[in-house]
Amino acid sequence: MRRAVSILLVAALSGAAAAAPPEKARLCVACHGVEGLSVQPDAPNLAGQPEIYVRDQLRAYRSGKRTHEVMGVIAKPLTDAEIAELAAYYSAIAIELKKKP
Repeated sequence: MRRAVSILLVAALSGAAAAAPPEKARLCVACHGVEGLSVQPDAPNLAGQPEIYVRDQLRAYRSGKRTHEVMGVIAKPLTDAEIAELAAYYSAIAIELKKKP
């Protein structure tokens, strides 16, 4: 019999992430949450993602290589510096997984 393991995702802001989020992060909050934890079922958590991954995905949305109706519009005007700032911010948010009590 397969045993299902429940986990609880807990986000703890690290010192770097505790600083004010980048100005462009306000565009992310509606779907990805204030602390990078998704509030929409089809949006991934950004908190704790590797910096290079966030950067590469935002660049892919910006170029049209990766498509999504909302993300294409959000990423299109982002500069490389803004993308780097967002990637650094979200990757600095520490994530801890714990078993559900």
